[in-house]
Amino acid sequence: MRSRQPAIIDAMTPTRPRPPSVERVLALLRARAGTRAPEALVSAARAAVGDERRRLAAGDRPRPLEALADEVLARLAAHVADAFPSRAVNATGVIVHTNLGRAPWPEAAIRAAEAAAREPLLLELDRETGRRGRRYRVAEEHLVALTGAEDALVVGNGAAALALAVGLAGRKAVIVGRGELVEIGGGVRIPEVVRRAGARLVEVGTTNRTRVEDYEEPLRDGRAAIVLRVHPSNFAMAGFVEAPDPAELAALAHRHGALVVDDLGSGAFLDTAAFGLAHEPTPAERLAAGADLVTFSGDKLVGGPQAGLVVGRAALVARLRRDPLARAMRPDKATLAAVAATLGLHRAGLATREIPVWRMIATTPGELRARADAVAAGLSGANVVPLRSATGGGSLPGATLPSFGLALGARSADRLLVALRRGDPAVVGRIEDGRVVLDLRTVEPREDAELRAAIERAVVAAEGAR
Repeated sequence: MRSRQPAIIDAMTPTRPRPPSVERVLALLRARAGTRAPEALVSAARAAVGDERRRLAAGDRPRPLEALADEVLARLAAHVADAFPSRAVNATGVIVHTNLGRAPWPEAAIRAAEAAAREPLLLELDRETGRRGRRYRVAEEHLVALTGAEDALVVGNGAAALALAVGLAGRKAVIVGRGELVEIGGGVRIPEVVRRAGARLVEVGTTNRTRVEDYEEPLRDGRAAIVLRVHPSNFAMAGFVEAPDPAELAALAHRHGALVVDDLGSGAFLDTAAFGLAHEPTPAERLAAGADLVTFSGDKLVGGPQAGLVVGRAALVARLRRDPLARAMRPDKATLAAVAATLGLHRAGLATREIPVWRMIATTPGELRARADAVAAGLSGANVVPLRSATGGGSLPGATLPSFGLALGARSADRLLVALRRGDPAVVGRIEDGRVVLDLRTVEPREDAELRAAIERAVVAAEGAR
């Protein structure tokens, strides 16, 4: 007679719990969202169910279906966060570092952009009439107050501002001095900007010397509609050089019915000479010298988000605003709000306290020396050294500020520099005289402790990589 003992044992053995199917998890998520699950959601659901299966195999208790669905959403949120660029500490000594995102925004600009992104705002609605009004006028009102212009316009970036302004020439000529036919960055060159706008380029003068009288002939025969001045903000010429006086050139252009467009590139509202740098012409100065329009960037020496700023005569700004290209070049609401907040800080006289670019420029060598001493204390192989910082971002070429930072000794400076960049946060420095150098002018004081810890980790990692 066959024994029934094994069947009795099997019936008494507890069944191992199984995770819910991927389809059950997705069904719950679809019900929550009211839409079909995208591919990323399916992948995250499979991973969460796989983790649950391994937990159960290890003897853990099963989790409710809701908890699994929450895990799927958490995985997706982490994946989205990982897609953003890694945070970096700028220890290069270059204040406006193009490869590190240019100007860090003021806290007021960050809050303004966040609020604009999260909540409705009176973007194009007139508060009094309830009807459509001019698009977020606050930034433009600040520009008018800061420069003395009749009107202002904010567009996507400095190149967009210049292209719109040059477009006022139509099919007529734009006169540019040969020493100002520059490349403004990213392979964009002034001659190409003029030609793409549909105008004809007329070159005058020579590379190193251009005078007011060089503009006389093309203006006298009526070929030119615009005299374009391009400030050489990203390079410098020295020696046997000459450039026309802005006021004299504007007077000549106006006598012949031409407009003057002055592209300042980086732009500045504060006198850079007061901080030991070369003087950077301000928009207000160029308007006072007779420019009809002045264009410049919203980041760089303004210290806010990337944007193109145009100030000048009201009738000309109105023409730019009506240009169909202006709509294609306009910034979104978050950028507009951040630009307005940055300009508001300039207008309130708070730039050197609240705008990171100007706070870095205004920091004294003594303050930097004290911070460098504190960071270096107890760090093996770290020496406090005097350095020179640059403004960067295509502004004030060759001009530097005295600074202090750390020089780190290592068996391999290259290996240590790589280890610093691979850390979290990434620390970006430079190599001088065979040593890694970290300039504290471009490091926020709140980052000092974090920088010290990052150096300690990188030294260990670099030595371990030998």
